[in-house]
Amino acid sequence: MLVIELGKGLWTTLRSMFEKPVTFQYPEVKRPVRERFRGRHELKRYDNGLEKCIGCALCAAACPADAIFVEASENTDAERYSPGERYSSTYEINMLRCIFCGYCEDACPTEAIVLEHNYEMSFTERRQAIYPKEMLLVPVPPNGQPTPMRTAPGQFDKSIPEMQDPK
Repeated sequence: MLVIELGKGLWTTLRSMFEKPVTFQYPEVKRPVRERFRGRHELKRYDNGLEKCIGCALCAAACPADAIFVEASENTDAERYSPGERYSSTYEINMLRCIFCGYCEDACPTEAIVLEHNYEMSFTERRQAIYPKEMLLVPVPPNGQPTPMRTAPGQFDKSIPEMQDPK
């Protein structure tokens, strides 16, 4: 009886030696992520280069881990960062506290914060785990201008759909 059980165990081991391995040789071969995977955060921009974040801090309020800190400032005609009245002058995410739940993405009214597919994050110091706004912002689109933009008094780029007059 013991010999039969031992033989079954050996047969399982020998059989699995000839099966195709399911491991990937990371980092040479990177496994594709699923469609709904939530990885590193990104702050998006409009096509003209303005930041989508309006500094409302709804993402920070929705975060169950208290990983997001937002400080808002007023836009001026000399320095315009976003199409609204305010923009986020300070935006920080503590990646050691983040649980990648996606509540910040759901709470954002302008779809500014998006959890993308980048999963390669490593830190050797705690300070490296706090991502400031400069690390989170996506690059300026090809036809856009970097922020801050200078605008005429009372005017700003009308190419953003939310900013068009209903008249």
